[in-house]
Order: sequence, then structure tokens, then C-alpha cells
Amino acid sequence: MSLSHTILAEPRREASTKPTSLRDRLMATRRLSPRLAEPLSDEDQVVQAMDDASPTKWHLAHTTWFFEAFVLPRFMPGYRLFDDSFEYCFNSYYESVGPRHPRPKRGLLTRPSTEAVRAYRAHVDDALGAFFAQGPSAEAEAFIELGINHEQQHQELLLTDILSLFAAGPLKPAYREADPGVSTHAAVPLAFTPFDGGIYEVGHDGTGFAYDNEGPRHEQLLRPFTLANRCVTNAEWIEFIKDGGYETATLWLADGWNTINAQDWRGPLYFEEAEGGYMQMSLLGYRPVDPAAPVTHVSFFEADAFARWAGYRLPSEFEWEVASAGLPVEGRDLGADHLRPLPATAGDGLAQMFGDVWEWTASAYLPYPGFKAAPGAVGEYNGKFMCNQFVLKGGSCATPQGHVRQTYRNFFYPHQRWQFTGLRLAADA
Repeated sequence: MSLSHTILAEPRREASTKPTSLRDRLMATRRLSPRLAEPLSDEDQVVQAMDDASPTKWHLAHTTWFFEAFVLPRFMPGYRLFDDSFEYCFNSYYESVGPRHPRPKRGLLTRPSTEAVRAYRAHVDDALGAFFAQGPSAEAEAFIELGINHEQQHQELLLTDILSLFAAGPLKPAYREADPGVSTHAAVPLAFTPFDGGIYEVGHDGTGFAYDNEGPRHEQLLRPFTLANRCVTNAEWIEFIKDGGYETATLWLADGWNTINAQDWRGPLYFEEAEGGYMQMSLLGYRPVDPAAPVTHVSFFEADAFARWAGYRLPSEFEWEVASAGLPVEGRDLGADHLRPLPATAGDGLAQMFGDVWEWTASAYLPYPGFKAAPGAVGEYNGKFMCNQFVLKGGSCATPQGHVRQTYRNFFYPHQRWQFTGLRLAADA
């Protein structure tokens, strides 16, 4: 495909009314997951493209297993398990629950069938409906809230994992069909907003839901800093490529340099040179790269090297959180239904803080002062991964609406880049 045929962005659907009660939010979340799988064949839903990804069928089953593992047998007398073998097949990493099928081999789970998984979801959804009719306890409601947020995480993973599968295939199919073009306007000029240094309170304040890794709230000393008004764009990244960014060892951390050479990286994941420019695989198919849109599918190693090449640095997670204070937690997330990052809109102050792409920070994923993992299996949710990973902030175009907060701490290993990950530049003031 040539880059000579470019048009404006695809239309979007109208957003639906956001449910408010716990039951309504649960059922809306449960309905969304199979709806995300509707464009896929049963064959699409079984395959696993790489070790980091999971099949769609597995995501649909695992998010259902969560309610069997932590809610229904414990709080609903007489609940009947759908199938005893599902605990082994669809447990993810909960050692306290028991043994499980190895993660890199989830694509070998041709049985149970996709049809059986749909029946499994229906069985558990019926039970959850009956459970609410009985009036769940406050403890049960807390687990249900966690289950909602857990399923929302897997909804984003479902999309990014199917993208990894479609990108690996020779036909490069689109998850959703769209006109094969990009927007044509120029990027918003790069500018920087200054922030004062001082001692700031960071972390979740205990109001509403949050994951345990977002607290305890504590004081953090920050020096004066500046933060870019938007994310780094594809056009800026292409300049980095053309200037030898992937060939200049002095820009890279040692592990990053070893990684890009061992894996032969010469651009973001799914980037390919084409006649007249670059193409990139997306959920909307194989499309021309939008120069003004945020670069995405880059690793921490790449983000760090780009920042050094540009003469800046990555912000810390605390700088990002302080800068986002007072901003509305809204943006181009999954609810906006674009399924890809879009260019920043002109205006004063910080744009794209929420949605479009997850933003790498310079902060290692570590426990906050006073952090303690919860007792039991749910304590394995976040705490045991606090090693060798980095924090990302803000959400992406595939993050379910209402899922993120200023204090939300996503985390990935520095070499991973199959998620919608990008960056925003920062500097000392």
C-alpha cells in the first residue's frame, strides 16, 4: 500500500450512558468483554502470538474465573462450579489458589472450546445476578469492585493481544474495518509547562476504589520541573530514526542497546517502511502512520533513548501525578471508540494526559513507604511484581472508560512494547 492515498480519521460511535450502581457497572463490564470479541472468529480467539500475550478465549474465561475464585463459592451458599478443570486452565499467576496451565502455552488450550467459554460466562453471570438479589455483604462488594477493575484491565489486554496476533499474520486483517487513511493536519507545537518544586502529597487518598499499589498516600520531594504539553509524535520519532537513533550506542542504556541489537529493532513495534514513508499495523488494519499522532508501541528503553536524543528526560511518576492534579480524568480512551491514538488538540496547558497512549515514566515500579500486600491470594495482584519494571501513567485508546485515575500505576518490563505505550518529555526547570 502506498502512502499517497490519505484521508481523514474514521467516524466514531456515540458514547453510551455510564452506569452508576455496583450491579449495573458489573453487568456493563461483563457485557463489554464478549462485545469486544464479536469481530473475531472462534479461530482468532484461540491463538497466542507470543508469550506476553494471551488468547481472547483465555481472557474471557479468566475474567470469569476471577468471580468463581474470589466471590461466588465464598459468599453464595450452594453455588455450583461450572467445571472443576477450569481453575487449572484459567488461573493466571495466583500461587495461593493452586497450580495452573503455563502462560506461554495458553494458545494450546483448544479445549475447552470457545463455545464452552461462552457458556461459562453465561453461567457465572446468571449466578452474579442472583447473588445481587440476595444482597451481597460489604466484603463481597469489595471483591466485586476489584473484579470489575480486573476485567477492565483484561479488556485492554484483549485488544492489544489480538493486535499482536493480527500483526503476526500474513494477511494483516483489521480488528475493525476503517478507511485506510490518516489525518493530515500538523502537530500542536511542542511547549513546556513549569511546575514549582516542593513537598507534595502523592498516592491515593482512600476515596473510592484504587489498587493497593497506589498507596499509602505519602510525601514526596520534587525539584522544579517542566512537562511537555503533549506526547511525542510519530513525525518526531521518524526524525529520531533518520538521525541514527537506533544506531547510536551513547543514547541507550546498556540493557536497551543489547535488546535492540539482539531483536534487530529499528523502529517502534509494527512500524514498516513503505513507499513514501511508514506504515503501521493497528486495530484498524495496516495503515499509513499519522505523523501528528502520538508514537506508540515503544519500550521504556526506546522512550529513554529518544528523550536523551531530544535533550530532555522522562518524567518521574510523581512529577506526572502532580502535573495532572486538577485536570479532568478524561480523554481518548476505549469509550471514545477511536481504537488508535490521535493527535493532540490545540489549547493552553497539558493535553493527552489521559487516553491515547500510556506514558512511560522514569520511575521504577516499587512499593510506596508503608505498603503492605493484602493477605491471601488477592495480595498477589500487584505487590509481587515490584521488581525490574517501570511505571506508566494516563491510560490509552484501549483503556476502558472510567478505569484510570491520577494515581493509577500501570507497570511493564522495560523491553515490552506490545501495549499502547508512548512518552511525554520532561526537564529540570
